[in-house]
Amino acid sequence: MTDTLQKFHGALESHILEKSVSGRRGFSLPKSDVPCVAPEDHLEERFRRRNPTRWPELSEPDVVRHYTRLSRLNFSIDTNFFPLGSCTMKYNPKVNDQMALLPEFAGLHPLRPASLSQGILKIYYELEHWLKELCGMDAFTLQPAAGAQGELTGILVARAFHEFHGRRRRVVLIPDSAHGTNPASVSLAGLDAETVRSTVDGTIDVNDLDSKLGADTALLMMTVPNTLGLFEPRIEEVARKVHAAGALLYMDGANLNALVGLLKPGDLGVDILHLNLHKTFSTPHGGAGAGPVGVKRPLEDFLPFPRIIKAETGYRLEQNYPRSIGRVHGFNGNTAVLIRAYCYCRLQGIDGFKDISRAAIIAANYLRAKLSDLFPRMLSEACMHEVVVSGEGVFANGVRTLDVAKRLLDHGFYAPTIYFPLIVPEALMIEPTETESKETLDRFCEALAGIVEECTSAPEVVKTAPHTTPVGRLDEVAAARRPRLRYSPALSGTSSR
Repeated sequence: MTDTLQKFHGALESHILEKSVSGRRGFSLPKSDVPCVAPEDHLEERFRRRNPTRWPELSEPDVVRHYTRLSRLNFSIDTNFFPLGSCTMKYNPKVNDQMALLPEFAGLHPLRPASLSQGILKIYYELEHWLKELCGMDAFTLQPAAGAQGELTGILVARAFHEFHGRRRRVVLIPDSAHGTNPASVSLAGLDAETVRSTVDGTIDVNDLDSKLGADTALLMMTVPNTLGLFEPRIEEVARKVHAAGALLYMDGANLNALVGLLKPGDLGVDILHLNLHKTFSTPHGGAGAGPVGVKRPLEDFLPFPRIIKAETGYRLEQNYPRSIGRVHGFNGNTAVLIRAYCYCRLQGIDGFKDISRAAIIAANYLRAKLSDLFPRMLSEACMHEVVVSGEGVFANGVRTLDVAKRLLDHGFYAPTIYFPLIVPEALMIEPTETESKETLDRFCEALAGIVEECTSAPEVVKTAPHTTPVGRLDEVAAARRPRLRYSPALSGTSSR
């Protein structure tokens, strides 16, 4: 271990200013034929620098190597297995990135008139139709720029629908296994969230739902598959109960990558749903987002405007929707993400999406089977796209799930989502996605098994992990409360261990 620590400490990258050598240049330019103008001749004293700017002076290879070495200190989907449950850090085809970066797209200005924007408007229009077909919905808006904004948009649509029909419904029911953004979005929409319990098998408690459905219920928000990686087997029965109470059924589509191509949420009785294009439709997670919202016909007029209309003269943006909740985005959505999603749909087709979903489900269930002896507390005999296990009673000598997650970094694996869902003690939420090989999944399971054994044989090694990363265990509370935002030469090159 000591040799490994020395190796990584030796690889710590110093600040670029510390590598600077006076007079060194990375390039040369021809002598300027424009006369030099002294700043003091044109710039007031109060705007001038008191001290000269300190720019790093390095050769071109020094600069390239510096930033290349920095990039190699990071975990990324291109270098490591990223089993983040519910976040879907999967491989994303680079060709879709290339399409989004084409100058004809990247150079578009959002204020160009529709007559000069027919190509991108066609892409918007056809992407909406792809999403309608995949989800079984009647209309979509592409405006929301993230999943949480999609949630807020869907809730506002539901509220406007009820108010239009003279119903002042204030309560939104949310299962206790829901994403944390659900109740936050409800609050932002000016409504009240109320929790519906889960059963011991991790699915919605229909009896508890019955006791809380009433004349004040606006909608039920369900994540399908839910955050425990389980399909809700009684969802059609739930939809009937919700509709009988005069409420609407909302589906959080963050986990659609287990259903796309196999099942249409609209066929289950879903009235409103949002999608996370940056999880299911080919944009790297963390590389911006998009949260389109789909609705059934009775809710269509309440969607944000402008809407994209196809006419004989071409595509146009229509704003005449008096029942609409209005804009939720300054323009037409996060265009680069929408282009990637459109390319992904064209590349895969319906059959391709079916294969993707099946592969994701097979990979997750393979992991579930491999880990069942190590983590006996399994909620079901099958899961969808992700498997949730509990470390309670598994990790000995006071080792916590956080420690195990940090120790996985030493094995070259990014940590899974931890402590979520909140209803599972010491939770690990593991999502292998459809693109990881059996060999990678086997190595991951072997690493977990080795760490569990270390909890007994060498617990301090686990509790102080990671040991082979450039930066060791951080004080995350202090970092959040007292962030250090300025570079200090006195602190450079020091380890945070």
